[in-house]
Amino acid sequence: MSASVAVYRDIYTEDRFRQTYGTEDQSRGRERLRDRLAQRCSCSQVDCLHLLKKRLPVCSWLPKYKLKKWLLGDIIAGLTVGIVHIPQGMAFALLTSVAPVYGLYTSFFPVVLYMLFGTGHHVSTGTFAVLSLMTGSVVERLVPIPLALNSSSPEAAEFEAQRIGVASAVAFLSGIMMLCMCGLQLGFLSTYLSEPIVKAFTSAAAFHVTVSQLQSMLGLRLPRYAGAFSLFKTLASVMENVPHTNLAELVISLLCLAVLVPVKEVNSRFRERLRTPIPVEIITVIIATGITYAFSLDSKYDIQIVGHIPAGFPEPRLPALETVPEIAGDTVAITLVAYAVSVSLAMIYADKHRYSIDPNQELLAHGISNTVSSLFTCFPNSATLATTNILESAGAHTQLAGLFTSLVVLIVLLLIGPLFYFLPKAVLACINVTSLRQMFLLFQDLPDLWRISKIDFMVWLVTWLSVVVLNVDLGLAIGVVFSMMTVICRTQRANCSVLGRAANTEIYRSINNHNKCYEVPGVKILTYNGPIYYGNRSFFKADMVQLLGLTPERIRSREKALKAIEKREREAISSVEQGVTDSSFSSKNDLFRSEMAEGEVEAVLIDCSSVIFVDVAGARLFIQMCMECQKIGVRIYLANCNESVLKILTSSGLMNYMNPQHIFVTVHDAVVYIQQQRVCCKTLFINVISYLNKAAYFMC
Repeated sequence: MSASVAVYRDIYTEDRFRQTYGTEDQSRGRERLRDRLAQRCSCSQVDCLHLLKKRLPVCSWLPKYKLKKWLLGDIIAGLTVGIVHIPQGMAFALLTSVAPVYGLYTSFFPVVLYMLFGTGHHVSTGTFAVLSLMTGSVVERLVPIPLALNSSSPEAAEFEAQRIGVASAVAFLSGIMMLCMCGLQLGFLSTYLSEPIVKAFTSAAAFHVTVSQLQSMLGLRLPRYAGAFSLFKTLASVMENVPHTNLAELVISLLCLAVLVPVKEVNSRFRERLRTPIPVEIITVIIATGITYAFSLDSKYDIQIVGHIPAGFPEPRLPALETVPEIAGDTVAITLVAYAVSVSLAMIYADKHRYSIDPNQELLAHGISNTVSSLFTCFPNSATLATTNILESAGAHTQLAGLFTSLVVLIVLLLIGPLFYFLPKAVLACINVTSLRQMFLLFQDLPDLWRISKIDFMVWLVTWLSVVVLNVDLGLAIGVVFSMMTVICRTQRANCSVLGRAANTEIYRSINNHNKCYEVPGVKILTYNGPIYYGNRSFFKADMVQLLGLTPERIRSREKALKAIEKREREAISSVEQGVTDSSFSSKNDLFRSEMAEGEVEAVLIDCSSVIFVDVAGARLFIQMCMECQKIGVRIYLANCNESVLKILTSSGLMNYMNPQHIFVTVHDAVVYIQQQRVCCKTLFINVISYLNKAAYFMC
């Protein structure tokens, strides 16, 4: 049994509705605004405490910490992620073109800082492959190292100091940018990196990472290329030098891949059954280091090893700030990518576990994390895909898990770090490649993306091809621009359609898609599904001209017909005044009106419910349409205008050409009003003609 709806009410124009239901006294709104500003500027103990909890979230969640319920999960998850951070940090340091120890520093300081300032309960920060790749390209461009340089020479140490100085400068500038964005409340900027862009970018960057690690896996000493077509240049260089492959390092790489890939697959498939994932990376690192040391593989087969890892904390020092003008452009892209990835990850797990995050506080957290850690020779950091996934699946509940993660890294820094002296770099390269498994699997989303939205599929494809073919930062810029162009094109080519009424209802739908909805006689109801602004005003005008037939020829012919009717009416009135009657007046006048009214539109009603905004050009177009419709005797009506659109139209002077009482709350209000006016006008016209004929008759 279907329910029915019956509503009886008066017809509402916008003015009448505002008078009935609008705010009576606008001064109260101003007073409330003043009160709110005064309240914001006030300072009290409660306000200071609220600000402290907002800007230092640890003061909010730590007093509410449920020790018995959450502590065990945080300990297990934190220790597990800490074990993963050790090999991953050293591996991503090589991707950044700096020494492995700096990867350990970057896996320690940001974790502690995010624990204090971050709002994501399940976010793990540290080294991220994409950021390391982007930072590494900047380092290689500014501080290239000669291939013949001996790694144990003083010149090599100087080059290494210059490299980490540049990488730290990128982190410092990135942190400053995030802090400025937080101060200006610009957290929304990350929305320009849509989901297809982020996924295509990370997937394409995974190819860059893989190709860049081929030389380490094959034991080749090759220059690292940067700029456009760097992936293909690296591939060509590797293929050209394949005959010089170090067989010992190739065997090590194959053995590592044979262990890492299957175990990672087991971790992924049996994720729900395993309490914690198997720490295959750290196991591989320990075994490889032990075998290399036991059999002196570095001296016998010329295997590249990590070398000296100093124990203890680094001394604080300023980054290479003199390079800021040269790294500013690259840092903008790095900052946006870091923030977009971090916030998207935080939101995913916040929605899953039903809590909220503050995007601007995330900007503050990652800004402080990058700025402070750069003073301790760290490179750019962000939330990481792999470790965040491990942290959540291992049972973490709060940010306290970061404390136990940092403790694991701290033990390595203080005690165990020097023991990794004989770790082959090929092992770290294999860890880099296998850590990208999730990024390569993003191709699985393409069939669904094609089915849901062809435009988003094209954004994904263009971004992926741009990043792969050109470069990471340039490809990202092209992806963002292309994505914004698709939005602009969709607003430019918005659909303008004619609405019809469903019989015996107040529902109006497009007659193209609903063949049982019929147009109201004499009324053309139009709807435009997009904004009306300078970019699409010509398209909107063309659609209106086509649907209404507002061609110059038709306007001229209708003007002539209207002037003829007015002339006949004046002649009839003057003849009545002079006492002369024209018996054919009524029939001639009806003939004129029948010629005009047959199949003609008497009123145009524009449904503005889908018009989200109008600019000056769009408002002037409305005025032009009103003037042209007046020339042919057609009245313009508006319905469903939002406040901002109505304000711009009113301010532009539209009411000088249009009756304010012709703006209605709904389409049905306007239609009922138009139909009532037609009946009244027809009755009035008949009465006037009858009166004139009678007057002429008696005067005769």
